Amino acid sequence: MKTANIAIFERNEEFLSELRNYFDAATAFNVCASAATGDAALESLKTVSPDAAIIDTALKGIDGIKLLDYIKSLRPECVSFVMSEFDDNRIVNSAINHGAIYYFVKPVTPQVIAERITDILSEKTTDYKVSAEIRDKRRTASIDEKISNIFTTIGIPPHIKGFSYLREGIKMAVEDPTIINKVTKELYPKIGQKYSTSASKVERAIRHAIEVAWNRGRTDAISSIFGARVYIGNERPTNSEFIALVADKLILENLM
Repeated sequence: MKTANIAIFERNEEFLSELRNYFDAATAFNVCASAATGDAALESLKTVSPDAAIIDTALKGIDGIKLLDYIKSLRPECVSFVMSEFDDNRIVNSAINHGAIYYFVKPVTPQVIAERITDILSEKTTDYKVSAEIRDKRRTASIDEKISNIFTTIGIPPHIKGFSYLREGIKMAVEDPTIINKVTKELYPKIGQKYSTSASKVERAIRHAIEVAWNRGRTDAISSIFGARVYIGNERPTNSEFIALVADKLILENLM
């Protein structure tokens, strides 16, 4: 991955300094802007073009959610990562709906944030001319946003490992639907390789994420997402069934 320009917008001056120092010291990143208020963040976005922005939802003045709208308008190629002290589904859904691609629940370390940014940006193609690169970023972001929105709607929290593993598996299934028949031999190992973990841990994390969602009992939300097929009581989809359901939905909606 090429050096990525990072904008950091965090209300806590101490944490802002910690993030800025960490990303400044990392060879893969360049901090092109930082601010402790939403108004200062907006001003900086008028003159810089970050590849990724780290945004605190509770910025003073223009808050983080509103800032996401400005980013979509001013810098549509920028990938936005949101942070909040609250694991509140309403805030998560709002952030995703306004363009955030990932939601961190504080406390979170700079290392974890950097890993997630690297994961997302590494998927972007850098060998094409600028206009094609921007188009690809928008396309990938739209798929990630759609998947994340589905997850948060049915109750899969974004800070657990299964959230990222499931999203990766669904994107793989959208690109190659036949992989759903090779979940154990191919899909889990590929996700494990990407996230430097084992296939068995990927399988368990995905199973846990699905169980968390179903244990929250959002039957109406699940029905609205998947249509006529509803899992009730102790019935819930297997890992492969869930991945196939979401992948089929995305394919039918022509997101690819």
